Amino acid sequence: MSRNAEVAAVLDEYADLLEAMGDDYRPSVYRRAADNVRDHPEAIEDLVDEGADAVERIDGVGEGIADHVVDYVETGSFAELEDARDELPVEMDALTRVEGVGPKTVKKLYDALGVTTLDDLEDAAESGEISGVSGFGAKTEANIREGIPFARQAGERALLGETRPLADDVVDHLETHDAVERAAIAGSIRRWRETNGDVDVLAASDAGQRVGDHLADWERVGDVIETGETKTSVRVDGLRVDLRVVVDAEFGAALQYFTGSKAHNVTLRNHAIAQGKKVNEYGAFDIADVDDPDAGQRVGDLLAAETEAGVYDALGLPWIPPELREDRGEIDAAREGALPDLVAEDDLRGDLHVHTDWSDGGHSLREMIEAAAEFGHDYVCITDHAEGPGVFGDSGLSDADLREQMDAVDDVRDDVAVEVLHGVEANVDADGDVGSVSDDVLADLDLVIASPHSGLGDDGGDRTARLVAAVEHPRVDVLGHPSGRLLTERPAMAFDAAALAAAAADAGTALEVNANYHRLDLWGTAVRAAVDAGATIAVDTDAHSPAEYAQRPYGVHTARRGWAEAGDVLNARDADGLRAFLD
Repeated sequence: MSRNAEVAAVLDEYADLLEAMGDDYRPSVYRRAADNVRDHPEAIEDLVDEGADAVERIDGVGEGIADHVVDYVETGSFAELEDARDELPVEMDALTRVEGVGPKTVKKLYDALGVTTLDDLEDAAESGEISGVSGFGAKTEANIREGIPFARQAGERALLGETRPLADDVVDHLETHDAVERAAIAGSIRRWRETNGDVDVLAASDAGQRVGDHLADWERVGDVIETGETKTSVRVDGLRVDLRVVVDAEFGAALQYFTGSKAHNVTLRNHAIAQGKKVNEYGAFDIADVDDPDAGQRVGDLLAAETEAGVYDALGLPWIPPELREDRGEIDAAREGALPDLVAEDDLRGDLHVHTDWSDGGHSLREMIEAAAEFGHDYVCITDHAEGPGVFGDSGLSDADLREQMDAVDDVRDDVAVEVLHGVEANVDADGDVGSVSDDVLADLDLVIASPHSGLGDDGGDRTARLVAAVEHPRVDVLGHPSGRLLTERPAMAFDAAALAAAAADAGTALEVNANYHRLDLWGTAVRAAVDAGATIAVDTDAHSPAEYAQRPYGVHTARRGWAEAGDVLNARDADGLRAFLD
């Protein structure tokens, strides 16, 4: 895993500090640079090795920012950042996770009340001090107080898009040691859960201490928490990594056990007991003739331990994909031979939610379309933001802009190796309408995505009714990121997933699984509701740059967590099948 995300986060922090201190111009410059560093395909540390000129190859990174990046990668900071931190010594990232608290609010509360941490903010809100600060009232104080628990919880979890690449890198590093026979990701990351508390990996070896030392000596390790024959824990890029080492003969049983979930394992254990067997991290055992099954972990006749598939088979079950292991009926389904044939990454034929520099994307129409072809898509749909409140403010495309973009798309269509559709991402207003785009323009577009971008909190009215109205709109083809959530930043807008799924199935409107790892919206249980109702889902990246096409796996595996098969997914169809749905 490169350090791009780490460097981008630091540039974002500096932008927030600048904004808090009243700088009107530079915050947007640094945020744009942060986005481009985050999405850049080359590792930022490799560019730094070449020098500041190489860092400037990243779009939006000029000489000054490149120098900051070089200083940070080489020393862990840069002078201007430390000066800003000295001037405003606050936990900016934690405080701005509270809904409604931005950098300028942080500065006001620091100046007035000395708030520097979430604890300080909570104390001030509980004591009523915030409402006494000029520009704040009782409602604002109440909203801040109610948002703190979510901010705390979010701060304890890392995004799957950060943990999964690190876990892959840890496994790759472990496999370079000659004493490691095999290694694998475990825990919630292997189940593709959207956020994770730490990184769990498993290695098979007869030399556990040597393998643990190999991880502890890795150049990317910041802190060594503990090392040992069977367990080693370190911190990498601020994330805790827990390594367990087992003998190869028991690797499959250990992988099953440490993948979890805990609830899945409890139900699996009860299933085993009903057969006169037991299952644990050491294997599956026949204990029918054992007087005291609790006399030891390995008591009984060993049935299987070397592979996961063997462990499940020993219990009379087929192998259960990790994404399903949440104790939501998967063991009963396995017993009955009714596990779904889950959608796979290679099943997807195209992307239906893509942005360009016509709205808030960072690349041209041609660049995004050609990148889709290079990624291997059969088709791609350009869906820039329409006018209206939300993520892109009030500066989305007007009807006239969309008409002009139709011509621009036509100009590109004839000389690219991918089928191009033209659509729009319209805003779902409080009543579920998409009225910011006229009906005649909607009718001339190939595809219409409607997404909520505003009114996502408690003041959003009847959210289920709003979303149902959107999917029932005769021009809407896909409901985009239905809850509007941003993981660890903004909670999901509450709605009845079953009612929305039923309405979408009746209306023939697809529900999106937004693959951007900051969203993953819909999520597993909501996808399951859609699948059960017979609704269609669309797995889209919401790409704002070519690099974001590579976020597709996060959406696919989220759909798998919802038991989705290829037949449930709109963009697993070929172009003719897609057009048949849209028509």
